[in-house]
Amino acid sequence: MEIYITELSKYFITLFMALYTLECFLVFRYQDEESRSGCYIRQNLLMFLVHFSCFLVICFETGNIEYLFFYVLQQILLFATVMLFRMIYPKGNRLIVNNMCLLLSIGFVILTRLSFEKAIKQFFIVTVSIVAGMLIPYFIHKLKFLKSLTWVYAGAGIVALGIVLVLGAVTYGSKISYSVAGVTFQPSEFVKIVFVFFLASALYESYGLPRVMLTAVLAGIHVLILVASRDLGSALIFFIVYVMMVFIATARWIYLFLGCAGGCGAAVLAYQFFSHVQVRVQAWKDPFSCIDDAGYQITQSLFAISSGGWFGLGLFRGTPASIPFVEADFVFSAVAEELGILFSMCMILVCISCFIMFMDISVRLQDKFYQLIAFGLGVTYIFQVFLTVGGGTKFIPMTGVTLPFISYGGSSVLTTLVMFFVIEGLFIIRQEEGAKRVKRKKRRRPVQRERGRAEDQEEEEEE
Repeated sequence: MEIYITELSKYFITLFMALYTLECFLVFRYQDEESRSGCYIRQNLLMFLVHFSCFLVICFETGNIEYLFFYVLQQILLFATVMLFRMIYPKGNRLIVNNMCLLLSIGFVILTRLSFEKAIKQFFIVTVSIVAGMLIPYFIHKLKFLKSLTWVYAGAGIVALGIVLVLGAVTYGSKISYSVAGVTFQPSEFVKIVFVFFLASALYESYGLPRVMLTAVLAGIHVLILVASRDLGSALIFFIVYVMMVFIATARWIYLFLGCAGGCGAAVLAYQFFSHVQVRVQAWKDPFSCIDDAGYQITQSLFAISSGGWFGLGLFRGTPASIPFVEADFVFSAVAEELGILFSMCMILVCISCFIMFMDISVRLQDKFYQLIAFGLGVTYIFQVFLTVGGGTKFIPMTGVTLPFISYGGSSVLTTLVMFFVIEGLFIIRQEEGAKRVKRKKRRRPVQRERGRAEDQEEEEEE
């Protein structure tokens, strides 16, 4: 009986995930949130079906009742998040919240399979983060002085990264974390958001050459500190975000061209001066030539993805533990092995739908400061997804960054939640801007009618 349930569940899980993904893109057929309500309701139902089906398999495979209690706690958290957000912020965007909850549920499922202890820890971090994050849209909407903190953002980011460079613990050759009162966190994750606010504040009013050069110097300090800490994955994200935000703010192709040229030059220098970059490039070019050493991770990742097939081997049927640091850097491979390539592709498409919504919000905002924030956070999010998935599939060299919401890591999941809630605040601002435009139009119509009547009377009198 258990065998039949496990085998059939693979197809149902994939079907539910595919239907959810379809709804993610059907949402964009409609212009307002009220018209999208049907899509959102179906998404909620499908999200809970995916989650339930996965934990049903986990309980049958393990026979451990602890997983059932853990599943109930997760359902309470996800359901409360969806309902409370809708009640607190009726003008919020439900696609972003639904996708956030779905990706979190997938993270809970795969972490429960890999390490129950880490899954519990991640659950408590997510719970606290969501409770705190519920306040963020309100503050983004109300605090207008955020635009004027340009140099505060820059200084805070540089200081935070500098502390890690000086006092941070060395982990596999890189300084990426710092501990306070026994709690370890990764400041570069939080500085990503501060960095976007810095660039938006610096470029939303003035984007001439002097201002661009000044931001380039300050952004360069951020990147150089990360390079000195050997956190090259984060350094790459900061660099890409800077180039793209300057390009969007100025609309000048020369800056994009110079950024690409500078990035290529920096990549060559990094390869020349950092031995671990050479190792990763070699593992990317031909991992099977060094399968017992540098290429072991990527080859195991490729074996896992290929063995999963279209529908996966089933939860607890694969061997994802054979991949070192699978719960962080290679979690995508674990998902592909046990839940299937189709499921993994749908998961990527859900991430892409988030990015599209971020860009849609950015384009429709009138205030350029908020436009740039939405754009910068969108680029940060989708580029991190690209780096993780691309590295795990050997599309690009591995960079060591996590997959947002899916990978294990408190700093990563907290930062991504903050990003999503900031975007929600920007969406509420966009909704209010749209309402104000409608009111202006309504006020203009009576005035235009009166003018039209007056002109008609004048013409009659003249005749």
